[in-house]
Amino acid sequence: MPLRPLDNALPASMERPRKVAKVAAPPPSSKKASVVQIAPDPPMNDENAPPPAAAEQSIDYIASEDLKALTDPETKMAVLMDELNSKDWMKVCGTLNDLRRMTLHHPSLLVQILGNVTTVIVKAMKSPRSALCKTSIMASTDIFHSFGHLLLSTIEDNSFDQLLLQLLLKASQDKKFICEEAEKALEKMAVTMSPIPLLEKLQSYANHANLRVRAKAAVAMSKCVSKMSIEVIKEFGFATLLQVAAEQLNDRLPEAREAARSVILSIHGEFSNDSNLKNDEESSAAAESWQSFCSANLPPILAQSVAKIVSL
Repeated sequence: MPLRPLDNALPASMERPRKVAKVAAPPPSSKKASVVQIAPDPPMNDENAPPPAAAEQSIDYIASEDLKALTDPETKMAVLMDELNSKDWMKVCGTLNDLRRMTLHHPSLLVQILGNVTTVIVKAMKSPRSALCKTSIMASTDIFHSFGHLLLSTIEDNSFDQLLLQLLLKASQDKKFICEEAEKALEKMAVTMSPIPLLEKLQSYANHANLRVRAKAAVAMSKCVSKMSIEVIKEFGFATLLQVAAEQLNDRLPEAREAARSVILSIHGEFSNDSNLKNDEESSAAAESWQSFCSANLPPILAQSVAKIVSL
């Protein structure tokens, strides 16, 4: 069989190119990419860097008996209020000690500005600086020592109310050294001020919402009553004083309950002396008179509680 000529052969089939899948380009981002710039490391020796904070200076708490008289009280008096109102708390602490010196050794110079001084002391007590707070409380103690008998007659009621409230609050704090100093001030207040107006002030705190404030007020009342004579108790009112103390017998804090018992015992002692009756086993007249007095002025439950205290 004859061979087919090569030029008549069919062309070899060519391979079709494969289709390339179309990939849609991603849409442009609506938000620009955030560029994080890394700050260069600070130089090792930076002369402009702020110096480290200096340690807080310590304050010396000077006892009242160690305070000496000022050599030139008139000169200090001229700048006293300006220095007490300084924004430098360290300077205020130092000036408060000068105020204490004037209170103890030059009291006549301060009589006219007691109201302004009291306002500054209250402001210092509210300071978060414990040293300033304690120094101001110590200043209030010295003021009670020198001016307690005339304090309420020389300053406005609101000024004293603020001072009393701050002392009760500070005496209720958890900071022991602040609490103890405030208790000393309250005790000095109770023994130096006129009892009747002070009791009227303290009576408003007998039902205070703060348990500790209520207890500290009860303690101050008991110290105040302990130095009252029968005439002063009569002027204030036997029944009024008994009612306030009886309500505190059920207080949640033992400190308030103990103070209430002390007040009731003081009232009972003066009541027995006023009735010229002896409270002993051989005579029941004193007990009957006391029970009648309690029943007439107290609810039955409180009257029984008071009777138990006296019978112990």
